[in-house]
Amino acid sequence: MVTHLTEEIPRSVWYGWGDPYRARPLSASALEFLRRTLGLAGVEAIHPPTALADVRLSAPALDDSVLAELRDIVGPGHVSTDAAERILHAGGKSTPDLLRRRSGDALGAPDAVVYPGGSEEVGAVLALCVKRKVAVVPFGGGTSVVGGVEPLRGQFSGTLTLDLRRLDRLLHVDPASRTATFEAGIRGPAIEAALAPHGFTLGHFPQSHQEATLGGYVATRSAGQASTGYGRLDQLVKAAHLETPAGPFDAGSLAPGSAAGPKLLDVVLGSEGTLGVITQATVKVVPAPQAKVYGAWTFPTFEAGAEALRKLRHNGARGDMPHVCRLSDTDETASTFRLGGAKTGALSHYLAVRGQKTPALALFVWEGDAGQARARKRRSARILRQAGGIALGPLPGKSWEHGRFSGPYLRDELLTRGVYVETLETAATWGRLEDTYRSVRGAILSALQAKGAAAYVQTHISHVYSDGASLYFTFLAGLEEDGLAQNARVKAAASNAIVAAGATITHHHAVGLDHAPYLRAEIGDLGVQVLRSIKDTLDPEGIMNPGKLIPSPSSGTP
Repeated sequence: MVTHLTEEIPRSVWYGWGDPYRARPLSASALEFLRRTLGLAGVEAIHPPTALADVRLSAPALDDSVLAELRDIVGPGHVSTDAAERILHAGGKSTPDLLRRRSGDALGAPDAVVYPGGSEEVGAVLALCVKRKVAVVPFGGGTSVVGGVEPLRGQFSGTLTLDLRRLDRLLHVDPASRTATFEAGIRGPAIEAALAPHGFTLGHFPQSHQEATLGGYVATRSAGQASTGYGRLDQLVKAAHLETPAGPFDAGSLAPGSAAGPKLLDVVLGSEGTLGVITQATVKVVPAPQAKVYGAWTFPTFEAGAEALRKLRHNGARGDMPHVCRLSDTDETASTFRLGGAKTGALSHYLAVRGQKTPALALFVWEGDAGQARARKRRSARILRQAGGIALGPLPGKSWEHGRFSGPYLRDELLTRGVYVETLETAATWGRLEDTYRSVRGAILSALQAKGAAAYVQTHISHVYSDGASLYFTFLAGLEEDGLAQNARVKAAASNAIVAAGATITHHHAVGLDHAPYLRAEIGDLGVQVLRSIKDTLDPEGIMNPGKLIPSPSSGTP
């Protein structure tokens, strides 16, 4: 049975990203770029999503008695089978998620959405779901781009999504130890707003910052855009509380150091809702920066720029590293310049005169005390110049920061124009970085061009480590008639290339559904067995987020 919706469109766009009031149409220069680069003569045409009232949605499968018991636990107003709420929780924000929703397909939506008010309520809901054989999908900001919040039911009679938006409080700040404890449903901007009166920042700003939650950060081992300076989220977490079907589980320690056995906090970090529900976390915080100092350099090639970052990381003092450290390849730089108007046109001419006809653009932000940040920039500039960099001043960095969270809105607009767009990421050691870049980029291009269409692939480094760096690929082509098959073809080609290169299958997007078949190649058969054993202990009935993270027993590396 399929019902049809009559509700008004919610504030969050049901078929896309975030707040519709933040979306902007493509500029004339962007449309021209797409016409010339991808050969899309009809890019001006609009392909709107299916009207909300026509979205296909299966009837809820949960018994009325289960719904009544859920309402007894969390309150009558916090259990919803409302069609709009179910559609909003029908998946994450990957391109396949958006393509399905835009086509009017929400048949995989959860049977109900439950909004608990605290850890005890979460534990009670999980106990009920074990008893009544209901699958549970934890849901924070819903920003997964790898199928991490698909409401799969597996062998269970039904599935519910557990939305943690009511768990949104700052619980404690310890200014002496520089730690803070939050409930897991608090979103990125609210974290910073809660810490500001205390003079602190978490310093974690992924592109999903405006929508994602702290619990999601922990569950996916998130890396923010300033993690080169502040650290990845898994470096910032001290302790976490997990409600599991087997009972409450506290992992981590507030002690500054411990030799008390293996670090069980790592069982929670990256667990992606497959073991339980993260309801609280204690994180390290630092004083909010007094100033930001921006810089930009270009290099003759992407490889030269990557070598400059390696030297900066190795030869400069550790404290001199920029908090934000971002290097675009020549294709991403070219698209940035082409869309930048007359000023970037003049800049391209200037660089060509200086011998950089196809430059790679690097952006940096140093944060902290104003005088110290400027001094760190000066010391870094010497290394960057010696590596062949040409300084461009602060404006490119400031411009990037101004639009740093707008990328997902651009994807929605591109899909509306009939443009296929997707991203994926990895990380490799310095010795393997160039080969990984070339092989993965080549695999993406070949898969996109398999049916003779034009394609565009651009790449950047956004996280720099002592032993290597990340690679983040964004790719565009005309959207084929079967966009889901097109996406599967490209992702499989890229994932196989990543595995063959000896790189990680995911640097910060997590595993979810998309990467689970490739995890065995990274952690081995015994590693998969260890993960299954942990799940069997904490979730013996297997109700938690079925199908995610852990490869199925029969699946091998494709």
